[in-house]
Amino acid sequence: MSSGVRARLKVGVAAVWLVAAVAAGGCSSTVDGAATCPGCGSGTEPDFATTEAPGTPPTTASGRPSPGPEQPSGGRTLPANDNGYVYIETQSGMTRCQISADTVGCESKFSDSPIIDGENANGVEVSASGSNRWLLGNLGAMPTTTIGYDTYRAVGWTIVADSGGTTFTNDGTGHGMFVSTERVDFF
Repeated sequence: MSSGVRARLKVGVAAVWLVAAVAAGGCSSTVDGAATCPGCGSGTEPDFATTEAPGTPPTTASGRPSPGPEQPSGGRTLPANDNGYVYIETQSGMTRCQISADTVGCESKFSDSPIIDGENANGVEVSASGSNRWLLGNLGAMPTTTIGYDTYRAVGWTIVADSGGTTFTNDGTGHGMFVSTERVDFF
């Protein structure tokens, strides 16, 4: 092998090692800096899918209306998903709620909420047993059903919505809360 070929080979090998060293130096399991949460506490909402308004009958694959759940005397029943949750948005679009048999949690831009960790609380929750709390958070991208000003039933809760706010009452215990952007009352 000539000395010129050997020199080019050495340069080529050195370049490969240099590229490998730079690449390995760029691999790390930690990243310097501070975590950020775009939109947290700024009142912005993620995009989320919505379903038809409760007055719109669901349709079958053929496009014909399908039979809905029976109407109890206390209002229309909102069906739970496979995990036992019902997700609603109020007619005003100002409040979204997640309802389970045990709790109701709502998210809104409340005008007079308590301060938590330096920010106004944007969430409130009540349990069937009556315990309650304010919190910071975002319910995320959930497939809500927009409810009108009417009475509904969902997983053991009666929901009465009107232009002044929404009341959630647990059917078994009578505990619940009234939610509007201006105030929240627990009972």
